[in-house]
Amino acid sequence: MIPIISVVGKSGVGKTTFLEKLIAELKRRGRRVATVKHDVHGFEIDQPGKDSWRLARAGSDSVVIASPQRLALIKHLDGEMPLGEIAALLTDVDIILTEGYKRGGAPKIEVSRRGRGGELLCTPDELVAIVSDQPFDLDVPQFGLDDAAGIVDLLEERFLG
Repeated sequence: MIPIISVVGKSGVGKTTFLEKLIAELKRRGRRVATVKHDVHGFEIDQPGKDSWRLARAGSDSVVIASPQRLALIKHLDGEMPLGEIAALLTDVDIILTEGYKRGGAPKIEVSRRGRGGELLCTPDELVAIVSDQPFDLDVPQFGLDDAAGIVDLLEERFLG
């Protein structure tokens, strides 16, 4: 089973910035990484007038755009697809990192910044680690905002063998 780790935190704390560092460190160590960005507001990947947009508008329930370098799947849903079902589509990686899914069941790394409020969103039993510019009086491994290497060491020890 491919491990799924969710990077969570309040808006503006640096989740994406930390994920960029984390992905770069995992890749440096030869790991294959997938990321899933949770967007509760919805998003649009297709552009009006493009062929894939026209095909979806004509009624296709799923549209795949394929090239030698990339593959994109646009699937219309009646409700949110569970993370486990999304993960089942990602079979050729060592680890799946998500940004968001703070209410989901995957183990979490919470990013917190003193300037964005000091309280955490997660309970200690949900957390694999905390990434922050301030200490917390919790029995959870804690790392600085730039310590992607330390987090990857922890992930390799606990999830990647």
